[in-house]
Amino acid sequence: MKIAIGSSEVVPFAKTGGLADVAGALPKALEKLGHEVVVILPYYKMVKKGNHPIKKTGKKIYVQLCNRIVDAEVYSSKIGKNVKVYFIAKSSYYNRNELYRGAQGDYKDNAERFIFFSKAILSLLEEINFRPDIIHCNDWQTGLIPVLLKTIEKDNPFLRKAKTVFTIHNLAYQGLFWHYDMHMTNLPWDVFTQEGIEFYGKMNLLKAGIVYSDKVNTVSKKYAEEIQTTEYGCGLEGVLANRKKDLRGILNGVDYDEWSPEKDKFINSHFSSSKLSGKLACKKDLLKEYGLDISPEKPLIGVISRLADQKGFDILAPIMEKLMGLNLGFILLGTGEEKYHRLFSAIGKEYPKKAGIKISFDIGLSHRIEAGCDMFLMPSLFEPCGLNQIYSLKYGTIPIVRATGGLDDTIKQFDVSTAKGNGFKFTKYSPDTLLNTIQDALSVYNDKALWHKLVKNAMKCDFSWNQSAKEYEKLYKSVK
Repeated sequence: MKIAIGSSEVVPFAKTGGLADVAGALPKALEKLGHEVVVILPYYKMVKKGNHPIKKTGKKIYVQLCNRIVDAEVYSSKIGKNVKVYFIAKSSYYNRNELYRGAQGDYKDNAERFIFFSKAILSLLEEINFRPDIIHCNDWQTGLIPVLLKTIEKDNPFLRKAKTVFTIHNLAYQGLFWHYDMHMTNLPWDVFTQEGIEFYGKMNLLKAGIVYSDKVNTVSKKYAEEIQTTEYGCGLEGVLANRKKDLRGILNGVDYDEWSPEKDKFINSHFSSSKLSGKLACKKDLLKEYGLDISPEKPLIGVISRLADQKGFDILAPIMEKLMGLNLGFILLGTGEEKYHRLFSAIGKEYPKKAGIKISFDIGLSHRIEAGCDMFLMPSLFEPCGLNQIYSLKYGTIPIVRATGGLDDTIKQFDVSTAKGNGFKFTKYSPDTLLNTIQDALSVYNDKALWHKLVKNAMKCDFSWNQSAKEYEKLYKSVK
């Protein structure tokens, strides 16, 4: 098949979250299965600063927004050996410090930026003469594509056979804009209905993708079930229930070329399940990097996350003082809500030898945290898939998670009587339950033989893209 993947972020070029990891790894796995794949994303400032081998193609594309024609240049690169990547270059839209928001919040022209991006993808496919069987759209930033194909592009002979798959990576981010932005889509107003892209008087680009795509999927089986309920549906549970027969859950895979302790380029000491001495060396390196003064024999808990309520910080915050009273070390890396910046910065100052806090984004350091910590904390309120718990398993860093979404699908509770399972999880969303689960993990850690068995269990888990890519292949074939 010829598959075009449109995504607003793609590793290694631009990333804010797990979407980028998926959009960077899945194309390589599909290409190994024999498909021809192209990937399309905006040419951000982040891309320019990344020192990637990118070249100007000399091609230009033209997009209609209302009664204006907006042009853009096209750049190209590769993922892996053979997957072509194309960048839509429009400085006025994408040459900014961040992808979606600045210090004052979301960019006010996000509707225009990503209406343009969706239209530009279709224009680019014609310009490079790539006639797709499947256009794989990801999240609200490309949610307009399925609508365009079923309305104003339906008679375009170049795109007539193209089918769409729409992947929801996080239902909470919907691309909601006031209806006055509709004119830039050039869509007929009969799509702006309760059955179409209208949502409480606004234009909802995520809903657009859900309603008009040929198939819909999300990034774990559990999350596909959860989002059809009032608790997790974010107001779209009815829309998703209507598409139940076309809705699938496909667990994200992991690119073990990037995330493996046996060949990780960001860590000093490599290790494997049969040779674990390198993990202790990584722990010592990490303690030194954060300036912590605890024995390497003591448990070290790591967190890498967006600092937001959704990620469980509203139940972690109330127990931090109690956690610091235990005989352990704590390491955090992330950015997010200002209240959590202040809280954890204060924790770091109060416990400088036990709590290492870095309010930043650092890819290399995230690898060293995965390699050097003993446990990894993900107490999320909801989690569509989650990747860090899967990375953690490979590094023998035991996940402590809430049983939701992909966390529930990937982590099996460790049973001390049978020594089966790969982590610890809890259901009730409360500070006390979280603290009790951490204490359960610490008690197993103190039994070195049992902990060693748990680490071996974790490292044997295989969540490579091989299986997930085959699931996507099946999904694509089901709409051909």
